Amino acid sequence: MFVPSDFVTIGLLIALEGLLSADNAMVLAILVLGLPKAQQKKALKYGIVGAFAFRAIATLLAAYMIQLGWVKLVGAAYLLYLVYRHFGAGDSGGDRRAPPKAEPWLGLSAFWATVVKVELTDIVFAIDSILVAVAMSPKRWVILTGGILGIVMMRLVIGKLLALVERYPVLVDGAFVIIAWVGIKLLIEYGHSEGYIGFEIPKFISLGIIVVIFGIALTYALIQERTAEARRQAGTGADEPGHAAQASEGDRH
Repeated sequence: MFVPSDFVTIGLLIALEGLLSADNAMVLAILVLGLPKAQQKKALKYGIVGAFAFRAIATLLAAYMIQLGWVKLVGAAYLLYLVYRHFGAGDSGGDRRAPPKAEPWLGLSAFWATVVKVELTDIVFAIDSILVAVAMSPKRWVILTGGILGIVMMRLVIGKLLALVERYPVLVDGAFVIIAWVGIKLLIEYGHSEGYIGFEIPKFISLGIIVVIFGIALTYALIQERTAEARRQAGTGADEPGHAAQASEGDRH
C-alpha cells in the first residue's frame, strides 16, 4: 500500500547510497581508468545495466543476502591484491601512478574483463546497501527504486572522480590507500559477522576516513601542481635577463 512517506524513504535511500558508495566509486574509477579513454564510459554504461539487474534480483532475495558473508572475504582479498600489485609488485620501470592497464582475464578481452570486474565489485558493495535498505522499509518497490536511483547517483560521482584522477595522477596512490582501507574494512565486517571480531566499524567513521585520505591526497596533488608552476615561472623569469642582455648587445653592434 502506497503512503506519502514512501517518497521520504526513497529519498533517504538515494542519499544513503550516494554517501556509502564513495569507496565503491573510487574502486570502479580505478578499474575503468585502465581502459582507453574512449572505452571508459562505455564500460561504466554496460556495468550500470548489470548493476540494475543484480540490484533487482538481490532485492527480491534480500532475506538470503545476509548468508553471503563470504562475498566480503573474497572481495577483501581481491582489493588487497590490487593494492599489493600497485605498491609492491608493479612493473619495475613503469609509472606507478599511472592507472593499472586493463588486461584480458578468463579468456575475455581487456574491455569485457573490466566490465565483469565492475559487476563483481558492484555485487560486493551492494550487499550492505541492500541490508540497510531492507531495515528501512519492508516494501520491495521502495527498496528497488531507491537502490536504482542511488546507483545512477554513484555513476555520476565516478565521472567526477575520473576527471580528478586524470588531472592529478598522484591521486592514484591515494585511491589505492582508500582501496586498502576498504579491503581491511571488509575483513573486519566479515570477522564480525562470523563472530571472530567483537566490534564493527560504523559507516560514518569509515566514510570519514575515506574523505580524510582523499583530502590529503588532493591537497598534496594541488601543492605539487603549484610547486611545478612556480618552478616553470622561475625558469621563464631567469631566461628573460639573458634575452635582454643579448638584445642590448645586438643594439650596440
